[in-house]
Amino acid sequence: MNGCLADSSNHLRSLEMLHMHKTIIAACIALLSLFALPTAAQARLQCVTYARQVSEVQISGNARDWWGNAEGRYERGHAPKVGAVLAFTGTRSMPYGHVAVVHKVIDDRHILIDHANWSRPGMVERGVMAVDVSAAGDWSEVRVWYAPTRSLGLRPSAAKGFIYPRTVTASAETASNAG
Repeated sequence: MNGCLADSSNHLRSLEMLHMHKTIIAACIALLSLFALPTAAQARLQCVTYARQVSEVQISGNARDWWGNAEGRYERGHAPKVGAVLAFTGTRSMPYGHVAVVHKVIDDRHILIDHANWSRPGMVERGVMAVDVSAAGDWSEVRVWYAPTRSLGLRPSAAKGFIYPRTVTASAETASNAG
């Protein structure tokens, strides 16, 4: 009889130890997952990250700071060129600004852009319309395609201008030297 009680007692201790080990393992996995898996906010692709990935313009900081951060490093201007980054101003509705990469120039006032995080958080849009609606034709006010309404945005967004990657400036210089 004492042998049966001892066996039962050992079996109970073994089950308790197994349960404790499973609990510790589950806690460790939960803790590791906090570091290994991105949170929803981290998983969303931001416009700055996207612009750096798809263009040759490598600037840090919030989009609203790109224009100033480009000074002395990249040429800047008000004419769209393929590969250039259009830098939007930070505003009340867009406090961190925005950046988009010129995909195609249609004419002086119409371009197609590639960008992220405009129509929906983290959404990447390629080849969408952007239109210069500024009175001066200097791309200081831009309306951009907005997917939820399937039209250009209802209000213009303020922009600083275009930041040209070194390859765009170099090829423009080569063309002007040749001509």
